Amino acid sequence: MQSAYNQINQSISRYVAFTAEELKIFNSLLEYKTVPKKTIMLHEGEMCAFEAFVLKGCVRKYYIDPNGFEVILQFAIEDAWVGDISFSAFEQKPSKLFIETLEDSEFLIFNPETKEELFARAPRFERAFRILLQRHLWVTQNRLINTISKTALDKYLDFLELYPTLPQRVAQHYIASYLGISAEFLSKTRAKIARRNS
Repeated sequence: MQSAYNQINQSISRYVAFTAEELKIFNSLLEYKTVPKKTIMLHEGEMCAFEAFVLKGCVRKYYIDPNGFEVILQFAIEDAWVGDISFSAFEQKPSKLFIETLEDSEFLIFNPETKEELFARAPRFERAFRILLQRHLWVTQNRLINTISKTALDKYLDFLELYPTLPQRVAQHYIASYLGISAEFLSKTRAKIARRNS
């Protein structure tokens, strides 16, 4: 478990410098959890009662559009956080999202009560999580701009820069969903890149 705490401590300390005592409080409030592949951790209509730091594995966050298609909003892999921070956690409303593991995964998890206890006992963590939220909003905004303004080729190249290992870890149709293109068009885009690099 110590290696798991070291992993999350190094990640969160990129934003704020914490004392050993503050990190000890932080670690004491986290729940370690293993979740098998293909487990839906959050269903649409449920309250999201967790924020999870990915120690190992891969998770997708998605919604189902009016035509019944799955639209992937986020992949969360090692050292990333996943939850429905936009809706359930802050506004206490049922989620519009699904969160599903794509690999056997390991997490360190907060619930709303333990997170509030953390902020009360170690207030500097509130700043760290505010920075994390701002970063999440920046990534979301940047992705929206890219989806509207960039070609499929450029979107895929950006994806490879952000998630270099994912094409070997997840099915191609999931990547296509994330990029907002068909699996067939993604296959053509990948072939074009392969020809260009050969």
